[in-house]
Amino acid sequence: MNAIASLWARLPPLVVDILAVLLAALDALINSAEEPSAWSPLDVTVVAVACAGLLLRRRFPLVVFLLTLPAAVAQDLLAAPIIALFTLSRVSRRRWLLVACAALFAFSSAFPWPFAGADRVDQFGAFVYFVYQFATAAAPVALGQLLQAREDLAKRLVEIEDAKEHEQALYAQTVLARERNQLAREMHDVVSHQVSLIAVQAAALQVTAGTEQERSGAEAIRELSVATLDELRTMVALLRMAGSSSPGLTPQPTSADIRTLIAASGLEVELDGELPREAPAAVQRAVYRTIQEALTNARKHSPGAPVSVRLEAGDGVVGVTVANGPARSRALALPGSRVGLVGLRERSELLGGTFRAGSTPAGGFEVHADFPLR
Repeated sequence: MNAIASLWARLPPLVVDILAVLLAALDALINSAEEPSAWSPLDVTVVAVACAGLLLRRRFPLVVFLLTLPAAVAQDLLAAPIIALFTLSRVSRRRWLLVACAALFAFSSAFPWPFAGADRVDQFGAFVYFVYQFATAAAPVALGQLLQAREDLAKRLVEIEDAKEHEQALYAQTVLARERNQLAREMHDVVSHQVSLIAVQAAALQVTAGTEQERSGAEAIRELSVATLDELRTMVALLRMAGSSSPGLTPQPTSADIRTLIAASGLEVELDGELPREAPAAVQRAVYRTIQEALTNARKHSPGAPVSVRLEAGDGVVGVTVANGPARSRALALPGSRVGLVGLRERSELLGGTFRAGSTPAGGFEVHADFPLR
């Protein structure tokens, strides 16, 4: 059955229309063979018009159906009106029109021909025949509406699939945007910290170098570090987007890496307190990044100044405070991305905490952040 339906669907529309005309003509020939003498030139004309009109049923379905009614009245043809009614039902969404056409076909078939004998027709028999023909016309109407509903459902399924693919694409773009934002944060927190440390060490080596070759090498290292930081600032500006709750990239630092971070900073840092063991990994990472960014800023803007890092825990909240004194030497002209403190504030907000940063009365700078343990 499916093979036949598939073969029928592959037939060109013109071939299908020709087959419809041949079927209607065959119906007319069968009727004419029963009573050849009952066919007048007018009957032949209306039957020919009804059969030939089926070639235009796709463009003018209602007009073609009306052209088949005289043949149904004159010679009680069935194939041509049924085919035309089916075509009209496939394309029309006006149910009242379909019901009216079905009733009109039933009336045309049940009405006596010629009209002169109408007063001698059995009215009850004509009514029964009308009901029978109306039920017959209901079949192509129902089939046409069913195929129309099937096509609508197929189109709806295609739209749903397109909408689903579009939604998946938007979700993928959202995930990508979150990862790009997280990547921008990680690049700023990790790379700028290490590169700025290289620049500071190179500047110190340039001052203490014993030979001109050593000083030249240290100067080249410092210039390359500054250029790298400048390029990093440009990359961060391109990657950075709105804050997100992305789970982040791996591997990620924890509270166990804080002492290593301080030891490698090259600054005079005093560490006080520690994080509780039950602190979530996200909180430990946020505390680590806060200390890392604060040390980077202290090294760039307040070289030589002492730094204090204080970790606090209590009442379900973990706090970190990083404060530095005023600069003891001239600060290096290192470029910055200008998003470090903004990123720390966003991290704190994403975890439901608070963040503040500002100058101290002694001329230094202090960064403080609180993070809930839950």
